[in-house]
Amino acid sequence: MMRRIILAIVAANVAVLVALSFLWPEMMVSPGPLIPAHAELTTDCFGCHTPLLGARVAKCTSCHKPEEVGLKTSKGVPISRTDSLPPFHQSLMQQDCLACHSDHPPPRLTQSAQVRFAHALLAPERATDCVGCHTAPVDRNHTDPRAQCSGCHGQTAWKPATLDHSRYFVLDRDHNATCSTCHTEPDYKVYTCYGCHEHTPAKIRREHEGEGIRDYENCVACHRNARDEPRFIGGKWVPGGGENRGRRNDRDADDDD
Repeated sequence: MMRRIILAIVAANVAVLVALSFLWPEMMVSPGPLIPAHAELTTDCFGCHTPLLGARVAKCTSCHKPEEVGLKTSKGVPISRTDSLPPFHQSLMQQDCLACHSDHPPPRLTQSAQVRFAHALLAPERATDCVGCHTAPVDRNHTDPRAQCSGCHGQTAWKPATLDHSRYFVLDRDHNATCSTCHTEPDYKVYTCYGCHEHTPAKIRREHEGEGIRDYENCVACHRNARDEPRFIGGKWVPGGGENRGRRNDRDADDDD
């Protein structure tokens, strides 16, 4: 008899809690206050949540039309603020608002949304259009209009950037110099090989002019490493593929000595 009474009390309490959760969910089960933009929904939990299923994307898109996100407010008013993010939601591979956003603290619509955002969600053609969302840098390291962001930056984090110097010149043990040895100007596209005692202007000039070469200031146009000689093809010199000078242990093997 006592067991039945206890079960009845427990069942009654559960029923009351369930009823209260449906009547005043913002007080019974809410994890915290809503973000200011959704404050008007504070007492309307089912505006975003489906009973027993949680928040559903269909609830989001009932107010925020995917084709208008970033362009218009949920009221249909055009967004004209200059500080608003560029519209990119239309380029997402799938419309899954909850993958990045939450209404309750911590507010992931701002800083932490940027941390959690995965570029893999973007369509391939948009994923490579970095300046479509990010302000193009204007410092001295980003002066080449032909350069691709992916040459130095990945999509998991903007910093640190990585530069594959071997794409331009291999830094072997004889050329493992500091940046300022070769790059003496603020613009790193500008370089000189004359910062090393092995490459003096007189030696470089004598060697190249002796072979009939007059344009020899842009060294990496022909020399991409310290071992492979350039080849003369189609009336011009091209990098690599010529005689291999091997390891440069013997300075007598230098062209400019």
